[in-house]
Amino acid sequence: MTCYDRQDLGLLLLRLGTGGVLAAHGSQKLLGWFGGGGIEGTGVAMEAMGYSPGRQSATIAGLAEAGGGALLALGLATPAAGAAAAGAMAGATAVHAPNGFYAAGGGYEYAASLALTAAGLAITGPGRLSLDHALGHAVNRGWMVPVALAVTGAATAVVVGMRNRRVREPAESGQETLFDEADALFGR
Repeated sequence: MTCYDRQDLGLLLLRLGTGGVLAAHGSQKLLGWFGGGGIEGTGVAMEAMGYSPGRQSATIAGLAEAGGGALLALGLATPAAGAAAAGAMAGATAVHAPNGFYAAGGGYEYAASLALTAAGLAITGPGRLSLDHALGHAVNRGWMVPVALAVTGAATAVVVGMRNRRVREPAESGQETLFDEADALFGR
């Protein structure tokens, strides 16, 4: 019989909590569950936030959140799962950053917390109470951590950079910004 220690139990709780929240968040985008907009509604919102094309952006973000979250909860392919979820939440952080830090004011606090927790799990690993451990860590090798984080970080930097240019261009020309359009779309 194997005795699990506090670290294994703590990692299980972090994985289940963070992975569950991310999976639910992604299912809002993909399937319209839990009051979400589904691909169509989320695609319109993503376009208004500067992520273009909106439908493709909604699909990628939804898959990264739902898939990454589900895999984190299971403790399977933890480096890739954590990196994908962290990248998606970094994109959300960029959207909320102009509103300040605190989520109560529309800030990036929540998205950044999920991103950091997912990245931390990618680095730390899933612990012994995981499918990665049960499968002999076949998809959780040490070299996979920097590769997954580097690839996701580079892709996220490109996508967020393109989005930030789209958001800035109208403001620099004195036109209505994408934030103004998003506020009008969501009645803010």
